[in-house]
Amino acid sequence: MQQIDDMEVPILNDNNSNRQKSLGQDRDGFGHQQKDSEGSMESPNLEFEYGDTDSFTAELSELYSYTEEPEFSLNRDYFEEDFKNHVKGRRWMELSLEEQKAYVMRLLDALEVTDRDKRLKVARAILYLAQGVFDECDTETDVLYWSRHNVFLLYDMGIFTALLELLSMEIDNNQACSSAVRKPAISLADSTELRVLLSIMYLMVETIRVEMDSDAPERKTAREAFKAELGSPLYNGEPFALLLFTMVTKFCSMNAPHFPMKKVLLLLWKTILFTLGGFEELLEMKVRTRERLNLPPLPEDSIKVVRNMRAASPPASAMELIEQQQQQKRGRRSRRPLVKQDSLDTYNERDPFKNDDARDEEDDPEDVDSGIEGEVDPLDRDVIIQPPPPPPPLRPPTERVSFPKGLPWAPKVREKDIEHFLETSRNKFIGFTLGNDTETLVGLPRPIHESVKTLKQHKYVSIAEVQIKREEELQQCPMTMGDEEVEETPAEILYLGMLPNLSQYVIALLKLLLAAAPTSKAKTDSINILADVLPEEMPITVLQSMKLGIDVNRHKEIIVKAISALLLLLLKHFKLNHIYQFEYVAQHLVFANCIPLILKFFNQNIMSYISAKNSICALDFPHCVVHEMPELTAESLEAGDTNQFCWRNLFSCINLLRILNKITKWKHSRTMMLVVFKSAPILKRALKVKQAMMQLYVLKLLKIQTKYLGRQWRKSNMKTMSAIYQKVRHRLNDDWAYGNDIDARPWDFQAEECALRESIEKFNTRRYDKNQNSDFIPVDNCLQSVLGQRVDLPEDFHYSYEMWLEREVFSQPIQWEGLLQAQ
Repeated sequence: MQQIDDMEVPILNDNNSNRQKSLGQDRDGFGHQQKDSEGSMESPNLEFEYGDTDSFTAELSELYSYTEEPEFSLNRDYFEEDFKNHVKGRRWMELSLEEQKAYVMRLLDALEVTDRDKRLKVARAILYLAQGVFDECDTETDVLYWSRHNVFLLYDMGIFTALLELLSMEIDNNQACSSAVRKPAISLADSTELRVLLSIMYLMVETIRVEMDSDAPERKTAREAFKAELGSPLYNGEPFALLLFTMVTKFCSMNAPHFPMKKVLLLLWKTILFTLGGFEELLEMKVRTRERLNLPPLPEDSIKVVRNMRAASPPASAMELIEQQQQQKRGRRSRRPLVKQDSLDTYNERDPFKNDDARDEEDDPEDVDSGIEGEVDPLDRDVIIQPPPPPPPLRPPTERVSFPKGLPWAPKVREKDIEHFLETSRNKFIGFTLGNDTETLVGLPRPIHESVKTLKQHKYVSIAEVQIKREEELQQCPMTMGDEEVEETPAEILYLGMLPNLSQYVIALLKLLLAAAPTSKAKTDSINILADVLPEEMPITVLQSMKLGIDVNRHKEIIVKAISALLLLLLKHFKLNHIYQFEYVAQHLVFANCIPLILKFFNQNIMSYISAKNSICALDFPHCVVHEMPELTAESLEAGDTNQFCWRNLFSCINLLRILNKITKWKHSRTMMLVVFKSAPILKRALKVKQAMMQLYVLKLLKIQTKYLGRQWRKSNMKTMSAIYQKVRHRLNDDWAYGNDIDARPWDFQAEECALRESIEKFNTRRYDKNQNSDFIPVDNCLQSVLGQRVDLPEDFHYSYEMWLEREVFSQPIQWEGLLQAQ
């Protein structure tokens, strides 16, 4: 099987015949993975707090490319030209609320004109209002205040609905699409109208979505109304998100290459985040759903647990280990490069309940064995490492040893695990089994009773298990159970709208993710995602080229951020709404090669990607419209900002790892794909990022495949195994560290996916196919009843009724003898 760095990742199309080739590896950027090129193992901890989004100003600034910077003054000029003609000698801030409403109403009327250029000027004036009339502001805070004020005003006046109609017109503008298809090179100018409309809509969605403590009750009411409006099928009978998904598929099918895809994806992500809810809302919905199903509460708040975790030290590279050994030979004090596993003996040398907090700050950090350092990366095995010196004797009890003060997660046990444990025990001690009976313990020894009691104490019944059981009952007894009452949640409405074209949406998103990945290089048949960042005139100076290069890299990073967050939100919300909706999306992701695509994404210098400085603070909105523009030099562009890491890139990496976890969890066939694609060394290199949440999801992915990696891998990676033990939730009876799982049978993998697909199809047919119960409809044999039924006829039927009567009745001979004989 090919290594990930050498393979191409095709994205399957709808009929699984045409394949989009991967974009290879970028030798100039984050190219082919070089051994020992990652950061030092003493890399600092990253002070990163994961959330739904970055800060409000960062999210606003990422809407605009640096190439669009001249358009800020263009928007201002069009607004002032129109404003001075109608409001003489005054500024926008000086108008009363009623006067502002009257002016916005005039702009709304002007949007109805047929002249395309005049309509664009009015749209730019509206965009200037949404951007906060920055020419009248002195600080960034003022810009954000007036932007929020104006956005709520625009929403109250019905601007969003008018923009939606204009957006639909632009999407259906075949002339613009055909001219863009014929152009050899597409630039910003080809998507001007679309960019202006999408920018206004994004500012409205993002500004109204973010709650402020100072918001008046009217704004909170408007926020809830806008949220319900976006999530309801009010726009041509489908939610607003469906229109944006249609834009994505149209772009990826090469029918509209001028669509500004970054703005579309950002708006789509924020629309789904607003209508469905973020991670905090998800947890609240999960708690309410468990209460409704009479399930016990969650053992802990997963968000708080992850935020309180501390990062472990990353694995050492081979060169670092050699340097350490050379220092040892010179007589210097150094840590052992390879440490044997059995740390339990070390722990037993001290009182685990003794309070060490007083000594925490006095300890030399080199005396503490914590984290996962000291391992040899499997890709670095070609470097010859001398055997380590014999281990020193155990430390005396007075010296501190790192001891886990308690595992972060409460262990869980599934009902299936208890059944499997009892089945094994009964076969061993009694010689027969009792099926799914978990209560009868007759004939089993006392230790088994205690084990079952412990397992039941930690039994966790998920919402998914309840939904699967309910679905099985509905499938087996359709007449007895009756019709299922489906709650019209925003997630249910979205899934119903996405269902007919779900595979196209998933494939389109993965194509864009592949095109934006830093490990990809441009090919002639690839998608051009740079249509809304490239200027009409290409740069001619070195400074302009550097600025455009930063802009292009930033553009790609934002696309990856939006797609990763969007896919994760869809998976989490569909899983809560119904497990088979989640499985349907996940299976489409797997069939479209999402697993090798994400692994290919991580097969790069991940430390360089996370610490990339593809931003120019002076050009970020709203800074660039308030402050004087400093003179940009090649040195200042090369230095970048002073941030320790890039928030959006770390956010994207965590999201992609979470997606990979979600689609592989409890799926042996997909776990084997991780093994076949040699993901272990790729994931181990990702542990170099000292951020607790990212390390947690990497360790989860390593844990599910350790049983397949063989004893030698486990033996040489004992520090990683220890980190898994300390940070990942324990499943009692899970034999992950030894590889004796009876479910790990490779010949069942294809059958597993087929059975899952069959269950999904049955669910979709039962719930969404309205014609599937036609066999159970009783037949009406009463002539009067049948003739008395009301038949819906077309509106113009009465005009042609006499002709129909003549043609179908009077002119048709009736064979009465034949009818009598048939009786």
